[in-house]
Amino acid sequence: MKVIVRQEFRNGLRNPILWAGLVFIFLGLFQILSPYLSLHYFSEEEFARLEDMDMEYLGDADVMDGYIPATKEEQRRVIYQQIYQLFIEEGYPEDKAEEMTEEIAKKELDENELEVYLVENYPFYDAYYGISYYFGLDIRKGTREEVNAYIQQKLEEHPFSWYFARKFADFSGLFFSFFSAILLAFLYIRDTKRDMYELLHTKPIKAAEYIGGKILGGFFILIFVLAILIAVFEVLCIMAGNSAGLPVDLMDIPAAALMYVIPNILLIACVYTIVAVIFKSPFPGVPLLFLHIVYSNMGSVGADGRYGYYGRPLAIMVRFPGDLLDVAPPPMALLNQCFVIVASVVLFGLSAMLWKRRQMY
Repeated sequence: MKVIVRQEFRNGLRNPILWAGLVFIFLGLFQILSPYLSLHYFSEEEFARLEDMDMEYLGDADVMDGYIPATKEEQRRVIYQQIYQLFIEEGYPEDKAEEMTEEIAKKELDENELEVYLVENYPFYDAYYGISYYFGLDIRKGTREEVNAYIQQKLEEHPFSWYFARKFADFSGLFFSFFSAILLAFLYIRDTKRDMYELLHTKPIKAAEYIGGKILGGFFILIFVLAILIAVFEVLCIMAGNSAGLPVDLMDIPAAALMYVIPNILLIACVYTIVAVIFKSPFPGVPLLFLHIVYSNMGSVGADGRYGYYGRPLAIMVRFPGDLLDVAPPPMALLNQCFVIVASVVLFGLSAMLWKRRQMY
C-alpha cells in the first residue's frame, strides 16, 4: 500500500491542476477572509469614518463595519415602524396609521403570524413586502462603545482565532469540495484504461491494499494543499491578532479544519473510488459530486419558520453563515461529520469487495 500511496502522491505533485488550484483557492480565500483579519477595537476617529450601509448591502455588514446583533425588541420596533410607513404610503392619516400599527403590536404576533395577518387583513399588502421587513433586521448599527463592548464580550468567550478558524473552515470547505471533485478525477484515469484495468486485475495485489492506497494517495495530496493554506492563514491570523491586541490560539485553525474539512475530503475520495470501480471510469463521479455539493449547500426552513442554512445529512461541507463573532456550526454538525467518516469506511469496504470480485488470478 505504501508504494501506491507514494506513487499517487508524486503523480499529484506533478499535476499542474494541483498548483493552479492551490493559487486559485488561496486568492479566493484571501479575498473573502481578509476583512475578518481587520477586526480591532475602534477609536473615536476610526468609528466616525464608518458609513451606514444601504439596505441592499446590509446583509454583508459585520462588526468590522460597526454593526452588532439586534435584540428581538429592537427588531420588532423596526418592523412596526416599517408597517407604519407602509400605511402612510397607502394614504392613511398619521393618527390612523399609528392606531392601526399599535393594534397590530398588541397582538404580539411572531414573524410568520404577522405575515399571515397582514396578507389576510390588508388587501394592499403583498407578501413580497415581508422581504423588506425581515431582511437585515438581525443586525443594527451600534455606537462605538457598544461595538467595542460586543467585541470584548465575544473575545472573553473565545480567542479571535477561534472565530476566524470557523470562517476559514467554512470557505475552505466550499473551495475544497469543488477542487477535490476536479483533482480526484485524475486518480483513476490511468488505471481504468482498458489495458491497464485488465492488467491490474491479474496482479496478486490485495484489493484492500490497492483501494486503500489509491484513496490515501488522493487524500494525502489534498491534505498537502490544505496544510499549506492552514500555515499561510495561521501566520496571517497571528499577525492580525497581535497587531490588534486580540488573543490567538495556534491550534484553532488546524482543529477547525480537522473537524469540518478533512472528513469531507476523505468522503469525496471514497466516492470517486467506488464510482471508478463500478463504472470502470471516474468521470461519472464528477456530476454526482457536483450535485452532492449543491445538496450540501442548500438552505432550508428552520423550526422558527425562517430560511437559513441548517446543514444536511451526509453533507460534504459545513457552513458557518453567521457574522464573524456570531458563528456557530449548524445543528448536529459534529454528528454528521462522524456519519461522513463512517460512510467513507463503508464505501472503502464496498470498493475493495467489488475490486476483489473482478480479480482473475
